Amino acid sequence: MSPLSRPVGAVAGVVATVVASAGVAAAHVEYVTDGSERGDPIAFLTAVLSEPSVVLPLAVGGVVVLALMAGYLRVQPLRADVTAMRAALADYTDLLPWLLRLAIGLPMVGAGFAGYLFTPLVTTADTVVPVRLFGVAVGFALLFGLATRFVAATALVSYLVLLPFHPAMFFAFEYSAGLLAIVLVGGGRPSADHVIAQLAANDDTVYSRFDPFYRRIAVPVGARIDPYRRFVPTVIRVGMGVVFAYLAFAEKLLAPAQALAVVEQYGLSTLTPVPPELWVLGASLTELFLGVLLVIGLFTRASSAAAFVVFTTTLFGLADDPVLAHISLFGLVSALLVTGAGPLSIDTAVFRTTYESGVPGTGHGAVRAAATGGDTDDDR
Repeated sequence: MSPLSRPVGAVAGVVATVVASAGVAAAHVEYVTDGSERGDPIAFLTAVLSEPSVVLPLAVGGVVVLALMAGYLRVQPLRADVTAMRAALADYTDLLPWLLRLAIGLPMVGAGFAGYLFTPLVTTADTVVPVRLFGVAVGFALLFGLATRFVAATALVSYLVLLPFHPAMFFAFEYSAGLLAIVLVGGGRPSADHVIAQLAANDDTVYSRFDPFYRRIAVPVGARIDPYRRFVPTVIRVGMGVVFAYLAFAEKLLAPAQALAVVEQYGLSTLTPVPPELWVLGASLTELFLGVLLVIGLFTRASSAAAFVVFTTTLFGLADDPVLAHISLFGLVSALLVTGAGPLSIDTAVFRTTYESGVPGTGHGAVRAAATGGDTDDDR
């Protein structure tokens, strides 16, 4: 294997350190402001880009990050440590369906009890009871792993149908990626689906004589979906990348007044004595940079670790930002730490000398193959 095929996980620490200072401002701004005043993005950028105190730190930080990334590719330090970490993370791939179910199921339960659709920005007082029943039912079904693929597909279709009527739901676009990933991997283990399948597959059990679902529906559907399970990492990282890029534009670059209000509301310029505009522009560029890296699949694990730092500093820095609204984000970037970039990524195409794209089957090995893009020697 070529040296360049080794993961660049150590970059995670470097990138995380650089973006940590911007992480507190990289929250869902809409969750902590009233959104009444968005501001003029053109005037904001024109003014900010003419200020050396803002442009110079950002330019230096960008050059340093890119230089460190290129330098790591050339020097490849801590190879044994990174290899051991990769092996440890890959060992969790059989639990990927459980991780995904937790990542989506928990916030769905929270959304149901709170009475909102996917995001706190969409509350429907006139249909609060159906909304609560929908969230709680979907959430608990996913947590228990009961009819997992059907429930996830139903929730995904509901999200896509409701999105044109509630555009604010795009702030929770990670749900579409998470739900689609669950459809692809199924319930996994531990889950109610796994237990029921074991009972139904055993001809000696009484249950197997009456169950009409397993052999007639679950097995054929699984056989059709299995060839696409290897794209789970691709679905997750593209979905997360789109979320990051959208937040960078919608909540900060195109709504500078809102973002500046967050900086003032939480005294971020006092925490780090820099101009408020630097906080806003730094946070937006950080999110945009991470989003692009995730979409193209470059330094995927490092980007996911940096995203984890951003979410963590957000929760500690912004007391009004609802924790439940971020559980899905935490869960999905955690899944990427396990899977790496997967197919259709620069990490796989450039930095791995061989790539097996075989169709995974079922069971423990299938989940492992699906989570790693068909190859247990994972990438970045």
